[in-house]
Amino acid sequence: MSDLSNPADATGHMPVPAKKIVVIGGGFAGVNFAQDVAKNKSYQVTLVDKNNYNYFPPLLYQVSTSFLEPSSISYPFRKLFRRDNIRFRMGEPVKVDTDTKTVYLKDGELTYDYLVFASGAKTNFFGNQNIAQNAIPMKTIDDGLRMRNALLQTLERATITKDAAERKRLLTIVVAGGGPTGVEVSGMLAEMRKYIFAKDYPELINQPGGIYIVDGGPALLGAMSEKTHQEAYKVLTRLGVRVKLNLHVNDYLDGKITLSNGEVIEAGTLIWAAGITANTFDGIPASSLGVGKRMITDEYNQVTGLRDVYAIGDASIQTTDEAYPKGHPQIAQVAIQQGRTLAANFIAIAKGKPLKAFKYFDKGDMAIIGRNKAVVDLFKHKVHFNGIIALFMWLFIHLISLVNYRNKLRTLYNWAVAYISRDQSFRMIFKSGD
Repeated sequence: MSDLSNPADATGHMPVPAKKIVVIGGGFAGVNFAQDVAKNKSYQVTLVDKNNYNYFPPLLYQVSTSFLEPSSISYPFRKLFRRDNIRFRMGEPVKVDTDTKTVYLKDGELTYDYLVFASGAKTNFFGNQNIAQNAIPMKTIDDGLRMRNALLQTLERATITKDAAERKRLLTIVVAGGGPTGVEVSGMLAEMRKYIFAKDYPELINQPGGIYIVDGGPALLGAMSEKTHQEAYKVLTRLGVRVKLNLHVNDYLDGKITLSNGEVIEAGTLIWAAGITANTFDGIPASSLGVGKRMITDEYNQVTGLRDVYAIGDASIQTTDEAYPKGHPQIAQVAIQQGRTLAANFIAIAKGKPLKAFKYFDKGDMAIIGRNKAVVDLFKHKVHFNGIIALFMWLFIHLISLVNYRNKLRTLYNWAVAYISRDQSFRMIFKSGD
């Protein structure tokens, strides 16, 4: 970041034009960076995103399983950015010219003084076209609504089929990936099967089928503590979820899921939560990309080999933090902290102050498993909580992380209704027009 010039007017005789910062992506990293750096009038910020709203990915699975509506976890950028020196541009970047400092969108172009990639990641199907075509990913609001519709339509088909084998297949769901998303969606689906089927689908009571979770590692929630591994396994199996570890999903075709040991599971739904890869753009050289196609950055998040180009969050891999020599985990807290640290460094440059190298502060990991069970690891897994205490910690952290009070109040209300009634009223199938 040492090549940034100070945009402030040192003489006081003539205002220095604000430097133009273009931010690609409006997730945790992009929004936190844009909001913080825009506090300084030395910069004019334009945030670019293909959607016109920010959303909260950790609660996407609750939209997918009909326990929250999309508006509870999303908020429009133009309402979020009501400030003179910050703008929103709806568009999809396709190419960058770092020589002319131009970002090319599908419907236009933007010039910049500084470019910040906060472009996040997309689902990684590891080159398997059958899985890509037939599985349901868990990455965007569109994915969540697609999953909601698909699950509800599958249940409706199961109520009318006369073929017992077909009904069993339709009622079988496989979740690939035993991280927080996979564990949380498996627990939510198991709760639905246990408490909602009897109310909404009496035709399906005591019918065969089931929920599987498959992970290539030796434990669920592999990045967390051993106590958490055991708790997650115990709670999910108690809910009726069949846990398969040290296995991968190799194929999904014609309603049949093939595992890496050759086992075949006939299932109507495969939910894919097994991996991500960074979004890439023409104009960024291969030499600047690392593991998972993440942009290699220095301690100030400047992309290696490029001038005035930065990457934060899932788009970045930074090996200069001594505690994370292989790069930071691709989680929300890293994205938030990198966004805020980079913004502070831009403001420091404007004020002629020294820069601060990024160091990740691990605030802990958590996951919810079912209606009243959660797991929390703090202080690098030295302190562990589970059960109702962990549940309230999970609820509090996720609630305060939503972008505005409207989202917080609406989500709190929906959670309270769902907890008391073991039910929710968002199970409608909405089809988009042709």
